[in-house]
This record gives sequence, structure tokens and C-alpha cells, in this order.
Amino acid sequence: MILGIGNDLVDIRRIEKSLEKFGDRFIARVFTEQEAITAKSRANPAATFAKRFAVKEACAKALGTGLWRHGVLFTDIGVTNKEGGQPQLELKGAAAEHLRNMVPEGMTPRLHVTISDDYPHAQAFVLISAELE
Repeated sequence: MILGIGNDLVDIRRIEKSLEKFGDRFIARVFTEQEAITAKSRANPAATFAKRFAVKEACAKALGTGLWRHGVLFTDIGVTNKEGGQPQLELKGAAAEHLRNMVPEGMTPRLHVTISDDYPHAQAFVLISAELE
């Protein structure tokens, strides 16, 4: 059962400007510690940050909350990678609570995410589904 879908497109140059202007303040406000470590280890940190930003926006749309509405913060939505590199979502705080409230009783939520970039754009698509336990 599909519970929500969301997509987002980010201009990597906008993230580059935010990183130049606000640096670590921007990173701390928007990204989890793990996301910052991952992005800073990559050849193009701004592209990695932009992809993560797009995922956060897409996830908020899939949750039906938008960011800030219902107390969901950027840092409540985290993007990590599975061992093979596939991105995955980790929700905490208000985002996790909202997800729990979306899922019908007796079902388990599944978060699906795909990310792509082709400079100067980064795009993400998030699908939230529920399966019988």
C-alpha cells in the first residue's frame, strides 16, 4: 500500500552559495552529523549536500508534512547509505512520529529513495509504503 510520494529538484549552485555564505552553521542546521561526514569525504561535497537536501524535501512531501509543519526539522530526516551504496532514509523525532501515525495498524512502513544528479541539478524521489507484518 502506498502511503505517500514526494520528489524534489535542487540547484546544486544554490547549495554551493549557502555553503560559502554560512558554512558550518548551514550544515548543522540542515544536515545530520553523519550526512556532513559523508558529504565532506566526497569529491564534490556541495553535490552530495544538494542530493541530501532534495531527499529531505521529497521525504517531507511524502510524509505530507512539509518541513517545519508538525514540528518536522531538516535534521529529523537523515540519509545514509547501505553497504552497497544504495541510499536509505533514517527518520527521528517528529518525522518518525508522523510516519508511525500514517501506518495502518498491523502494517510495517517501508521507505524507498532514489537520488540523481547532473550538474547543476540534484533530484530525489521518495516513496513511503506499508506492508502487512
